[in-house]
Amino acid sequence: MTTSDPTSHETPTPTSQVSVKTLRQVTFAGFAGTVVEWFDFAVYGFMATIIATVFFPDSNGAVALLQTFAIFAVAFALRPLGGAFFGMLGDRIGRKNILITTVLLMSGSTAAIGLLPSYEQIGIWAAILLTLARCLQGLSAGGEYAGAVTYVIEHSPPHQRARWGAAMPTATFTAFAAAALLSFVLTTSIGDAAMHEWGWRVPFLIAAPLGLIAFWIRRKLGESPMFQDAEEDDTTEHAPLRSTIKTQARPMMILGGYISLTALSFYIFSTYMTTFLREVVQLDAVPVLASNVIALTMAACTAPLAGRICDRFGRRKTMFASAIMLGAAAIPGYIIASTGSFGTALLGQLMIMFGAVTANVVTAVLLTEVFPTRVRYTASGITYNLSYAIFGGTAPYIATWLIDVTGNPISPAIYLTIVAAGAFIATTMMPETAGRQLGAGLDDEPITSAIPVLPTYSKVKPSKPKPVKVKTLV
Repeated sequence: MTTSDPTSHETPTPTSQVSVKTLRQVTFAGFAGTVVEWFDFAVYGFMATIIATVFFPDSNGAVALLQTFAIFAVAFALRPLGGAFFGMLGDRIGRKNILITTVLLMSGSTAAIGLLPSYEQIGIWAAILLTLARCLQGLSAGGEYAGAVTYVIEHSPPHQRARWGAAMPTATFTAFAAAALLSFVLTTSIGDAAMHEWGWRVPFLIAAPLGLIAFWIRRKLGESPMFQDAEEDDTTEHAPLRSTIKTQARPMMILGGYISLTALSFYIFSTYMTTFLREVVQLDAVPVLASNVIALTMAACTAPLAGRICDRFGRRKTMFASAIMLGAAAIPGYIIASTGSFGTALLGQLMIMFGAVTANVVTAVLLTEVFPTRVRYTASGITYNLSYAIFGGTAPYIATWLIDVTGNPISPAIYLTIVAAGAFIATTMMPETAGRQLGAGLDDEPITSAIPVLPTYSKVKPSKPKPVKVKTLV
């Protein structure tokens, strides 16, 4: 029995659309590819202080770091374009084909960074080639995450969407933990001198074999059942960009207002924290990387639980909770982390971690539930990546700049607190989407009409789900 009550304890199985076996295979494929994508993307952040000396040796420490993070932000500037481009293709030719393309593009561009000559070898061209490789990474990342969560959640039963969708945030935190762990192992085993000379290249070069593994896993799966259903409808117009923006502008803006917190909290927690502890707190590399590995690992372990809680209590309560947790913990977390020991560094990160995980989990499921099938990949890709470009990609740069300008080491946490307040306001304009039937085809009602001025919502009885044909695995 299906009910629209997000607090229902009933545990439906996906037998009406896909088998449990297929759902697990789909989730594993999405998880594996996302791990590879975000491991590749994360390595740049963990190698930022070394990359600054390799590609910008003539600049002083702060300027070189700002230049490195500026290139970090460039990749995010390309993500909305990648989200729109790959999103339209994903809505036109299928989710699976695009997810295969993005993981190969990311792996190739990441491995290219590991092969780049240094500034001492070719001068300014080293930085130019680094920027081009990061642009390719940005395009790939723009088509990956929204597509992966869409692919998984379109296979999932209505009251377990957050549970299965949580695999993607879990994959993201796992990827960052793996990147941090590899950085830690390399730093402790070969030392700083060797890391600056050649060791920093190793994590980038690992991308090539990982990408081939993810490609092999993803190519064996079929297409999402909802996309197949829309594909069989001759009246369906696939992903017209102008129509997508026109009909989905309001939900895109509201959801984007909340995702700003997801993006900022993720990178303030996962990427910038290591730079803060190294450059501002002056903590040694080993305790910094060790504390970050532990915090990211705990984040990956916490995400599945957050998915179940999100299904249990609904999206709005989860969104409010994440905004409150981050708003309350950001400043104390940074103050504690800045005291300069391994224990306090870990505790400060864990204080921010719970809110960041919660925000990432609810964002994953909202990307699918807020938009109708015919434009879902496009609308979610643009919304997610535009928010990440503005608030995620710029997070390390703005945090470094704020400390440099104000002289206040806690200024990044103040910035995060302000954004958390904005996300709280955006949540008041978001309807409850837990348990809602996902639409397919041009005849479904645009989500804009489901967003009232006041956040009061009535429950409706869902219609009986339409059986959907599923391609067998090859």
